[in-house]
Amino acid sequence: MTNTIYPCLWFDGNAHTVSDFYCSVFPNSTIISTNPMVAVFELNGNRFMGFNGGPDFKFNEAVSFVINCETQDEIDYYWNKLTEGGHESKCGWLKDKYGVFWQIVPSILGKLMNDPEKAPRVMYALMQMKKLDIEKLIQA
Repeated sequence: MTNTIYPCLWFDGNAHTVSDFYCSVFPNSTIISTNPMVAVFELNGNRFMGFNGGPDFKFNEAVSFVINCETQDEIDYYWNKLTEGGHESKCGWLKDKYGVFWQIVPSILGKLMNDPEKAPRVMYALMQMKKLDIEKLIQA
C-alpha cells in the first residue's frame, strides 16, 4: 500500500493566488488541479493542497517550511521573494505575505552545529541574524 502524505494549508479564499505565487517562486513547480475550494500544487516535487476555508484559522510559527540552500545566492533569492509583503524574523525565519512561515537555512548549518567546539559560536552568530549569512556562520 502506498500512501501520499502532504500538507493542507488553510487560506482565506485565496488558495489559487497563493499556489500561483509559490509556483512562480520555486523552480520545477506546477499546479496539479483546482476547483473553487482547493488548489493542489507541487513545489520542487513536494505536494501541497491549498484550501479556501475562510478567515477562521491563521498560521503560526508552530509549523514552518524549511528551504535548504546550498549557496548565499539561493538564501538571498528565497528570502527576498518570500519576505516581499511579509515579515522578517530572526534566525532565518520569515512569514510570507500569506501568513505562512518559512525557514531559509544553509545546508552546511547541520555540519557546523555538529562540531562541538564550533557549535556555540555558530549558534551565537545565528541568533544575531535575520537572513542567514553562510560566510559569517562558517567564520564563527
